[in-house]
Amino acid sequence: MADWQIIRGGRLLDARRQSADPTDILIKGDEIAELGPPGLAAPADARVVSAEGFLLHPGLVNAHTHSHSNLSKSAGDLWTLELLLAAGSWITGRRGSEDNYISTLVGACEMLLKGCTAAYDLVIEIPIATVDGIQAAARAYMDAGMRAVIAPAVTDMTLYYAVPGFLDAFPADLRRQVETIRGAPTKDSLAPLRPLLHGWNFDRERVRPALAPSIPILCSDEFVIACRDMAREYGVGIHTHLLESKIQAVVGKKRYGATVTAHLDKLGALGPNFTGAHGVWVDTDDMRRLADNGAHIAHNPSSNMRLGNGIARVKEMRDLGVNVGIGTDSVTCSDNLNMYEGMRLAALSSRAQSPDTARWLSAIDCFEGATIASAKALGFERIGRIAKGYKADIVFLDLGAINWIPLVNPINQVVLTEDGTSVDSVMVGGKFAVRHRKLVHVDIADLKRKAEAAKDNLMAHTKDRRDLFDKALPIVNSFCPAVAHQHYHVERYAQPSSP
Repeated sequence: MADWQIIRGGRLLDARRQSADPTDILIKGDEIAELGPPGLAAPADARVVSAEGFLLHPGLVNAHTHSHSNLSKSAGDLWTLELLLAAGSWITGRRGSEDNYISTLVGACEMLLKGCTAAYDLVIEIPIATVDGIQAAARAYMDAGMRAVIAPAVTDMTLYYAVPGFLDAFPADLRRQVETIRGAPTKDSLAPLRPLLHGWNFDRERVRPALAPSIPILCSDEFVIACRDMAREYGVGIHTHLLESKIQAVVGKKRYGATVTAHLDKLGALGPNFTGAHGVWVDTDDMRRLADNGAHIAHNPSSNMRLGNGIARVKEMRDLGVNVGIGTDSVTCSDNLNMYEGMRLAALSSRAQSPDTARWLSAIDCFEGATIASAKALGFERIGRIAKGYKADIVFLDLGAINWIPLVNPINQVVLTEDGTSVDSVMVGGKFAVRHRKLVHVDIADLKRKAEAAKDNLMAHTKDRRDLFDKALPIVNSFCPAVAHQHYHVERYAQPSSP
């Protein structure tokens, strides 16, 4: 027997028309069966869900995040990306699968409470990915009632070995310690990936796997090609940090004699299953390559500014045909997982680049980036819209909340005013994961106790790595900015990076 529900009395956001008309939504199982005006016909046994006083919009889709970071929220302040990477063995190391589960569940709960129903999650485990660790993250999303694509973020070298001259910048005694932080051999880093993909037994409509050769300059060509081939063999996505920082751009150009994007294209890595996170330092030719290959960009404006990486040219990418989703990145470089903030910052950062409004992202652009464009990057074909045949992933915003008093322009207010505090309920696949501002499937008090204990244990067992990071910090913080001051043929800083 079909499981029917009818949502009555709500106002459905129509971004393109900039309207929110009263609309009833008929749901069969986990899908939207019909939309119509108030009084829409429904089976006699359909459960009625009242949405009186609520604005309804599709669940937001986070195109790029890292669940492993949730136990190290806001660990650093004046950190560049390279300092964050140097801190990795301190803030991420020495974890078990239960730590992964708790960390992922914390992030899933935050996203759900802030209107996000699906995420592309790149999970780092040190020293190498494990099947148990990735499966623990998958279980957390399933238990929270959220959708996700989970990709082990893997490399076969570290920043210290990837950037020419970096190790030489350290005094001998410290260098010997830093040299111990090195990537696992290529074969070892690749070893868990095939068993993970082959043995995936989670519902792929809810949680599916992918691969993430994490940063191209930290990966040998052999490593990238192996990930490319495995992704094709198993029909999964491939996700990397594409030209996130200027250092990656400078080092890539020196190593490959071409941009990192051009080199990945040469290796055959680009395609409809490819997502490049950030894309701050891509040039126009790179954008065309991405568009021609049907590839995606995950724009993370909060992280890009927080780490001092510059401002991505998102409007130009979109105009050239690149599908651009929006993400939050991790809580160690954006401090929260708030997709409403992501949309707002995407809009505002585009406007800091030019006085020409034709080069700005509109509220509609940003909303579509955080819904249908991100959904496309995740490979979920039937989320990101409230439409017949799509999954019933629906957010209920309280129109009595201060953000909506008065209601003037619903799409502008969703993107430029809303901050997540109006989220009352969140439905994923026709089932509530958040109801009246409370998580349905998770005991938040119990989660807090477990997360605090896991955090304390993590910090205690990585103290030696914290001490090493503190010693390395001044060297990383002088050497890496010097590399970033080197010439590159495009500029993405608000202020040019001359010394």
